[in-house]
Amino acid sequence: MSSKLVLVVDDEESVRQFLYDVLTDAAYRVETAVDGQECLDKLVKLKPDVLVTDIRMPEKDGLSLLEQIKSLGITTPVILMTAFGTTEVAIKAMKLGAFDYIVKPFDLDELLNLVQRAAEQTETVAAFRPHDQAAEPGVVNLIGNSPAMQAVYKDIGRVADSNATVLIQGESGTGKELVARAIHNNSSRRHKPFIKINCANLPDSLLESELFGYEKGAFTGAGASKVGKFELAHEGTIFFDEIGEISLATQAKLLRAIQEKEFDRVGGTATIKVDVRILAATNRKLKQSVLEGDFREDLFFRLNVVNIVIPPLRERKEDIPLLVAHFLAKYNKEFNRQVKGFSTAATQMLMAYDWPGNVRELENVVERAVIMARGSVIVPEDIALAGRQEKTDVVQANRSNLSLKQIVADVERQTILQALTENNWCRTTAARVLGINRRTLYAKMKELGIEGGQKIPNGE
Repeated sequence: MSSKLVLVVDDEESVRQFLYDVLTDAAYRVETAVDGQECLDKLVKLKPDVLVTDIRMPEKDGLSLLEQIKSLGITTPVILMTAFGTTEVAIKAMKLGAFDYIVKPFDLDELLNLVQRAAEQTETVAAFRPHDQAAEPGVVNLIGNSPAMQAVYKDIGRVADSNATVLIQGESGTGKELVARAIHNNSSRRHKPFIKINCANLPDSLLESELFGYEKGAFTGAGASKVGKFELAHEGTIFFDEIGEISLATQAKLLRAIQEKEFDRVGGTATIKVDVRILAATNRKLKQSVLEGDFREDLFFRLNVVNIVIPPLRERKEDIPLLVAHFLAKYNKEFNRQVKGFSTAATQMLMAYDWPGNVRELENVVERAVIMARGSVIVPEDIALAGRQEKTDVVQANRSNLSLKQIVADVERQTILQALTENNWCRTTAARVLGINRRTLYAKMKELGIEGGQKIPNGE
């Protein structure tokens, strides 16, 4: 039998017994606790090798328990279990020093692998102490519970409270700026400035003066001195978006500022020292740019201390429903609409699309759909996807995985919607066109989830 001791904490007896049986079968010694206080008592008394605890518990939740454990200097690696793998939970868990966390329902092999790694690496657990907790970290709109995004959240949590330079890579529209803001908002610099520079939008002739500022008379039109972005970001964070677009000449000056934490204003003679954290993002493959001579290798290594790669939306399609719900709520509020959601066919259309513009494109599609929706449910006719096949082709492709009953229902739905649309949503006229009575049309609309539309007076 293994000498490794695992302490399991959960307020539900069935869960405790289940994990007790699983871990015992895997040759671990197992102790259990029903709440945070019993857990603390057993941690001090038994000194287990690994702690596995639920997050949602009465009185003291798992995150509060984790925070107390770390404040007491206890280094037992903690694995958190949760059915709610949100951005805030993920970032806070890793920031408070969790060894890892696992989302229910979880794969048993995954849990046992985590427990094994935690038990083997007890002495190297990342037990980061939280910084001043007087203010809650800023909220960020990072949405998604997919394994790929959970990995991103963990990286943010691990790196946030350090001063490490971070290179954020990903395609356009994946949310690189949101990741940068999440890192800043969860760092000890969060009350200081977050300064963004879009390197692609500034010509090289202006970029240097934007970064470092200039003295009066430095060039034609410089009628007064100007403070640069580096000075504005003092004690805070400076974020270089599309860092791969800057010229080699500016790269050399930027490298000096990052390495030495000092620079000269354009036209100035005094050296200015600053304390800034550097975050950078790019949709380019910078390693390839280095090989092609377009990007300095020394600057690349200086920026690439920690690398976070954001997956494209096509590789995490399971997050689309969550993203759609978020954007739907946002634009319902913004446009004072009451759209309830997307129909099954509309959702299938979104899931089948590859989203070359990533999350940004999805948001634009949802925004337009909310504006254009004729009823309380968004249907395929309300959705416009750039560069896709004709709607009928997409619908036909979506039907490949449907049963005969679902295909028939889909055809009925499309036919009824077409009749309603062509007749200004007058049910009486639409029913006549379809060759059915009005009562049958009402029943079919209810059965197929067709609601709303523009009514005309006495049109029933």
